[in-house]
Amino acid sequence: MPSVLDQRPAPVVAGPRPAPPRRRTRVLALPEARWALAALALFLIALPLNLLGAPDWLWGPLFAATYVTGGWEPGWEGLKALKDKTLDVDLLMVVAALGAAAIGQVLDGALLIVIFATSGALEAVATARTADSVRGLLDLAPTTATRLVSGGEETVAAEELKAGDVILVRPGERVGADGQVLDGASDVDQATITGEPLPVARKAGDEVFAGTVNGTGALRVRVDRDPADSVIARIVKMVEEASETKAPTQLFIEKIEQRYSIGMVIATLAVFAIPLAFGSALQPALLRAMTFMIVASPCAVVLSTMPPLLSAIANAGRHGVLAKSAVVMERLGQVDAVALDKTGTLTEGTPRVTEIRTLPGSGLDEDGLLALAAAAEQPSEHPLARAVVDAARERCLSLPEALDFSSAPGQGVSVTVAGRTVQVGSPARLSAATGPASAAVAELEETGQTAVLVLRDDGPVGVIGIADRLRRDAAATVTALTGLTGRSPVLLTGDNERAARHLAAQVGITDVRAGLLPQDKAAAVQKWEAEGRKVLVVGDGVNDAPALAAAHTGIAMGKAGSDLALETADAVVVRDELATVPAVVALSRTARRLVVQNLVIAGVFITALVVWDLVATLPLPLGVAGHEGSTVIVGLNGLRLLREAAWTNPARGGAE
Repeated sequence: MPSVLDQRPAPVVAGPRPAPPRRRTRVLALPEARWALAALALFLIALPLNLLGAPDWLWGPLFAATYVTGGWEPGWEGLKALKDKTLDVDLLMVVAALGAAAIGQVLDGALLIVIFATSGALEAVATARTADSVRGLLDLAPTTATRLVSGGEETVAAEELKAGDVILVRPGERVGADGQVLDGASDVDQATITGEPLPVARKAGDEVFAGTVNGTGALRVRVDRDPADSVIARIVKMVEEASETKAPTQLFIEKIEQRYSIGMVIATLAVFAIPLAFGSALQPALLRAMTFMIVASPCAVVLSTMPPLLSAIANAGRHGVLAKSAVVMERLGQVDAVALDKTGTLTEGTPRVTEIRTLPGSGLDEDGLLALAAAAEQPSEHPLARAVVDAARERCLSLPEALDFSSAPGQGVSVTVAGRTVQVGSPARLSAATGPASAAVAELEETGQTAVLVLRDDGPVGVIGIADRLRRDAAATVTALTGLTGRSPVLLTGDNERAARHLAAQVGITDVRAGLLPQDKAAAVQKWEAEGRKVLVVGDGVNDAPALAAAHTGIAMGKAGSDLALETADAVVVRDELATVPAVVALSRTARRLVVQNLVIAGVFITALVVWDLVATLPLPLGVAGHEGSTVIVGLNGLRLLREAAWTNPARGGAE
């Protein structure tokens, strides 16, 4: 009977891999942009008529229309805010323009409206582009999937899939849900989820993610998670939540904005009234006051904080690190100490065969010993047994037939191979580790490995070392974190002291706290926090959750992380790459520097323009251009972090 993978094969089209869909907001879809464009068009028509001395009735209505189209929206929003006893900066700008018109400076007031409306449109576009980066994650997941049912297949909406369903992913299609490959082999482009630049081979038993692009082979995939719980869905949820939050600096600015605006109104009245009291004419006094109101407005200060932080969140999200809020993105750059979990964080979290030792007189080589052990362990579901069988499969070994399987909990397994009894299990339980076998077991255990003894007819023939393998990027990550914080990370683990210290030595960690219960980890973190340190904790398990909650900032490894750890952590590494931790810390520090840069830029512009207006005579158009120019500059400066070049990986030699 033909495999379901052979049914209705889709043609393979040669060419470049499909790019992820993009969903960008069109500029004219934004009302701010449409009104600003209308105001600009009206102004450009009226301007030459005014400069060429045309009758007032010709250019006057055009300027009036400019005021309406460019100023009605911010004016209306400002009046609504005023109703709630809140003084909006936008309303002050409209009042300044109307004041300029009231004293005969119709052209200057119209120019102020146009520049102010254009600035607002640019801010709206910048905000929309940031939102596009966040919302674009939604486009990674396909809308439909091919579900296999008895007797055939059916096309269903991706959100209708549920755990346990089996779907068919044809060449070139996007995977419809997170799941495990049951049948087939293909290269899958996971760049949209993991950031891997090249497609990765996927075969039976491998995990695939919703939104990744299948290559040239067909795959039959069992859905392991409902679409609402998929990796891509969690990315969308977390990033959307992050975009709605406010960082502490932003909240502080919002608190002082009202007081600043009230103070600015009082100062504007003083700038207007004091010259009048000393005999100044009405028109120049009012013009100076209107100019002062414009240049002293804190628009650029208010815009200094969120664009860099939200841009950093979107950039980190594209690379598989999800900061749950702008607060988190800001706090990540403050950390000065790091505590790392061992299993599942520094290590892969899955036991693997690390060493194979044959004993003298066994007549076996490494492959022969591994095949013998795998034949015995194949029926077992024990994690160590799975590691032995997986190692034999990786070497493509042919396993001998094993009969009479029996298993003793805590001891091992026993089978009959070619008429000889084969036992595989714990050296302490099998009581046969003497002489060379005992020495081999001791050497493996001394290096933190778990020793598995293989007996044939009650005689030891070899020892297999099994350990949780260190992540390839662990050592580089530790080095990078040391460089960023100025001190080496600390290892917090519930594992035994010997295994913990052996692993720590491989990655360059000297401070090891082993044999810890969850409350012990949390207590250590709380102690460091009490000493004034800002601790970053990186973990993945339920036992790490208390420490993640106690830390200044917590990051969970998302691929194998427990639900509790994912919920407790402030940020999640969706892909299984530890090196992204120092990368996101470095990105946060860059964002914090941009916030400071923006505040300095805004402060310098406001101070210079205010002093100019008070000491000399600042032309209204120049004041408007300086004020709105500073707002645009700080907005664009923050959006720099949306660029791909803003993401660097210190653990891979990236320079900030």
